[in-house]
Amino acid sequence: MYPIQGGDDKLDSLWRAYRAACPDREPSANFMPGLWQRIEARRSFSFSFERMVRGFVTATAALAIAIGVYVSLPSPTPALETSYLEALAEANTLDTPDNIGPVRLDWTEPRR
Repeated sequence: MYPIQGGDDKLDSLWRAYRAACPDREPSANFMPGLWQRIEARRSFSFSFERMVRGFVTATAALAIAIGVYVSLPSPTPALETSYLEALAEANTLDTPDNIGPVRLDWTEPRR
């Protein structure tokens, strides 16, 4: 790059003009509360809804983990440890009467 002749003087005068046009303001005692009020006012309904949904997702995950742990623990009573098929096999014993069974209809004869 080629050095600019007198560039520092132009830059310094530009900075002086900028400082004169935009003076620094001293923050008041209500600066932070006012800033937070403006931030809270700009937050939309979707932000609140997003926070609520995140809470529900977290609660659902915790509930799913708790149910999984509860189901995986052994049962305190042995009667509850039988499976569904074992319970059905015990309920339908071989000594049930033959007249209790499926009904078969013959549809070849016309109805009257």
